[in-house]
Amino acid sequence: MKTEFMSLVPGVEPTGNVHEVVAPFDLSPIGKIDSADAQIVEVAVANADRLYRDKSSWLPTWERIAILEKAAELLTERAEEFALESAREGGKPLMDSKVEVARAIDGIKNCIEVLRTQHGEEIPMGLNTSSANRLAFTSHEPIGPVLAYSAFNHPTNLIIHQVFPAVAVGCPVIVKPAADTPLSCFRLVELLHEAGLPPEWCQAVVIKDRSLATNLVGDNRFGFFSFIGSGEVGWMLRSKLAPGTRCALEHGGVAPVIVSHDADLDQAVPALTKAGFYHGGQVCVSAQRFYIHEKIFDPFKDRIVKEAGKIKTGDPTLAETGSGPLIRPKECDRVEQWVDQARQAGATIACGGKKISATCYEPTVVVSPPEDSQLSQEEVFGPVICLYPYSELSDAIRRANQLPVSFQAAVYSSNMDTIMQCYRGLNGSAIMANDHTAFRVDWMPFAGLKVSGHGTGGIPHTMRDMQIEKMLVLKSNSI
Repeated sequence: MKTEFMSLVPGVEPTGNVHEVVAPFDLSPIGKIDSADAQIVEVAVANADRLYRDKSSWLPTWERIAILEKAAELLTERAEEFALESAREGGKPLMDSKVEVARAIDGIKNCIEVLRTQHGEEIPMGLNTSSANRLAFTSHEPIGPVLAYSAFNHPTNLIIHQVFPAVAVGCPVIVKPAADTPLSCFRLVELLHEAGLPPEWCQAVVIKDRSLATNLVGDNRFGFFSFIGSGEVGWMLRSKLAPGTRCALEHGGVAPVIVSHDADLDQAVPALTKAGFYHGGQVCVSAQRFYIHEKIFDPFKDRIVKEAGKIKTGDPTLAETGSGPLIRPKECDRVEQWVDQARQAGATIACGGKKISATCYEPTVVVSPPEDSQLSQEEVFGPVICLYPYSELSDAIRRANQLPVSFQAAVYSSNMDTIMQCYRGLNGSAIMANDHTAFRVDWMPFAGLKVSGHGTGGIPHTMRDMQIEKMLVLKSNSI
């Protein structure tokens, strides 16, 4: 597949400031992208602004549907290539990258389904004398140019979630992918162009100048800003938005799981092992804090340690790999430091706890890290899970809720009262019962609360956010 790109902005020339992309597994070069400067960024924004202001140039819904259908067809034909290159670029094991590409194809189809079924509504009139002789109804229009900043951990599917809804509803969109994983994004944008989307409607840039990227967010020509990444960066960028620009922020969490004494461990352990170590723990709703009832603590610990020991860590492009590298060496160093700090503070390392290479870290189970340790307080974003015993359910819920993040949580129990107590008591936008914290389908609402984000993800919800509902009120004596 293509490995060298210039900015996907019509009407610009390369800057010569090349950004090199490396594979996180062995740090070998795998691609190059020309980095955009202020001039290229201005051309991109001007292109998007011009398209939006000229309503005669808007693409009709039927044409957008045809483009999306062709894009889904092309991605289906190239699914194996996209999965392999996504695994190489982002480090997610091939088995999971294949699932990601399948989700991406389904996500494009979901955009089409929403377009086919969304509709306005009639607003009641004639209910009093002041509304007599009137008929009112709504329809949808694009909110304006969209700016999307994406994260590295799902380099294919995140672009589907941020860019394709904008294309679907008719918003010109500019996307800046994560610097670690831009190749998948650029390939998807070129696929959209190949499917028939005029290039000005979807533009892609890599911006190495942080101040330029930050200042771009405040441009008042944007109608919507979509961000997926760290809370620190997301909240800072939100503060830069121009008045009137809407936004959605998706950050991380420190997802809690409560395992009751009556949980089915045959069901819970394999699912939670996957949720904790999937993509090396580099998932915003990855299971991290496990509160296990003291009656089953040792059996649960022994079983999950055994499952963790079966995971093959290494080259993400190999079919047998279950956990790949962290995205860059400094992240591997950070995880090692956090685990070592917990060990020195009295935690037990039940398995793992060592670097395998510059970017690979063993799947690690830590027992009872101190409540004030970084492993207990912050999102590890690495292949580490923490086990804590509890005796009273209310205490487990209290401890699960003690952090300023709030996203998805889970409870395993065969007792409906326990499940409902956790549903009522746990902080989170979604509580999974007898399922892991990382469960998601792309049409459901997906919302980080508190520090974890702002707004609601999920393709239909994103499409709704990227549109306005516009009302027409007709007055006639014949009504």
